[in-house]
Amino acid sequence: MRPDPGAAHAVLAAVLQVRNEQLEALLWQRAREPFAASWALPGGALAEGETLEGSLRRHLAEKVHVRELSHLEQLETRSDPHRNPARRELATGYLGLVPSGLDPKLPDDTHWHPIDELPELAYDHEEILIGARERLRAKLSYTNLGFALAPPSFTLAELRDLYAAALGHPVSATNLQRVLLRRQLLEETGERRRYGSGGGRPAAIYRFRTGELEITDPFAVLRPPTMAH
Repeated sequence: MRPDPGAAHAVLAAVLQVRNEQLEALLWQRAREPFAASWALPGGALAEGETLEGSLRRHLAEKVHVRELSHLEQLETRSDPHRNPARRELATGYLGLVPSGLDPKLPDDTHWHPIDELPELAYDHEEILIGARERLRAKLSYTNLGFALAPPSFTLAELRDLYAAALGHPVSATNLQRVLLRRQLLEETGERRRYGSGGGRPAAIYRFRTGELEITDPFAVLRPPTMAH
């Protein structure tokens, strides 16, 4: 079989953030055919002399004004010859995370969408996006990737809500505290936060010990709570 000298290569980002107590994805609306007016993952063509990651960061900065990624990792390369009806094109997808509390100023054609209420997406972008969500959920169990979703400091209740939104099921703050402290992923800041005007005990404020990805328990799984019978 002869090599294909005309194959192009695109880079795509499934950028996720917990917003409004749910996991949301950043999508932009295409202006050109194919799939004009359809929603799509941000990205674009790999330029001469660029690395995949360098190209993706350039496209995110130029097209959707996103520079505040706390984590970026490669997911997969898709090579179906018919994935792009206009030309032969490979596509490498990435998972990108934006920490809670940041709100990048977006262009008019770019919006956040709840990942459980997605519009119809162009190309094979929905498959890439769902794969990114599953990668995130898996890594929250056996790594410290929660640091990329969290703000610089937080209470355990706030962190529980972030994990629950990302995982798609309730999370016990007590169990989460036990797991994360046992793995030495969190440290107290020495500060406390009082909620409301009640006389309850102020909540301790924590931060992740590191902002670098670490495998903490290769066999761990954060499962949904079991229902009592």
